[in-house]
Amino acid sequence: SAQARTIWQERVQSERLGRHRYAVADSMRQVAPRAGADADLWEAVGLLHDMDYERHPNLERSATQGHPFVAATWLRAQGWSEEVCRAVLSHADYSGVARLSPLEKTLYAVDELSGIVTAVARVRPSKSIAAVDVAAVKKKMKDKAFARAVNREDIVSGAAELEMPLEDVVAEVIAALRTDAGRL
Repeated sequence: SAQARTIWQERVQSERLGRHRYAVADSMRQVAPRAGADADLWEAVGLLHDMDYERHPNLERSATQGHPFVAATWLRAQGWSEEVCRAVLSHADYSGVARLSPLEKTLYAVDELSGIVTAVARVRPSKSIAAVDVAAVKKKMKDKAFARAVNREDIVSGAAELEMPLEDVVAEVIAALRTDAGRL
């Protein structure tokens, strides 16, 4: 994951996107042991999944160009495994790459969710992730005006794909983000 951090620093300037990258990476590292997976690899996927978003956001949701296709192409050229490239591609519904592995399903499940959890922390008086609980996240998910850019349907679908109750996935992400509260 040190290599993934370096790649990110060379390719992305946005502080907001940087915080998102760490939140997703922390969440991936948290969940990996439950799946019997390599936590370093899963963290690296979390760090890399949006590495092309700043320069190639793909707001039109092209099924062949822009985010995440630029990232996957670049990662392949740099020798990253097909497992990593598939995960990066599969986190975008419009990519046409089905989420099959626990890695792919977890990335999808925690991507949008980590965004709403950090947004809930920012509106707490303490601005701390320590003040966030599952009930607060679920309540804010119902408020469509709150964190408007976060896709609630993706959060619900992600938990379903993991075959986990939404509350459990939210709790995992909160626990993960608490371990890195200073940076987030």
